[in-house]
Amino acid sequence: MIIKRTDEADSRIGRFINEEFTSYAEDSDVKLNYEEFCFAAEDDDGAILGVITGRAYYNEVHIGDLIIHKSHRKCGLGSRLVTAVEEAYRNAGYEKITLTTFGFQAPGFYKKLGYEVEFVREDKDPKLTKYFLIKQIG
Repeated sequence: MIIKRTDEADSRIGRFINEEFTSYAEDSDVKLNYEEFCFAAEDDDGAILGVITGRAYYNEVHIGDLIIHKSHRKCGLGSRLVTAVEEAYRNAGYEKITLTTFGFQAPGFYKKLGYEVEFVREDKDPKLTKYFLIKQIG
């Protein structure tokens, strides 16, 4: 056996992860309910202005990334993308949305949208303090 760093784009990796993730949930008698998502905001010319990605699994939705182009920050686009995720997964068998963000990113933004701090992992650099947030949707 060897252990090596590999490219996640290798189709064998994706198949392995999906098969074993599914199998383990089934063996544990847990409904997997797995789905990856990506919502993108585009301008009239098709340029991407913002993206939100993540995964839904078991009974929760997890936002992985919310990225807004610097020219469109603070104009409501981030809120609209988060709302799109909430609307897509509300009443779809999921109970909560979770996410993490660092101090220099957006903890206040998510609090304004109704997310509650579940845990804070302090860092010696406050900008790198990590916030774990949650919002009930089901």
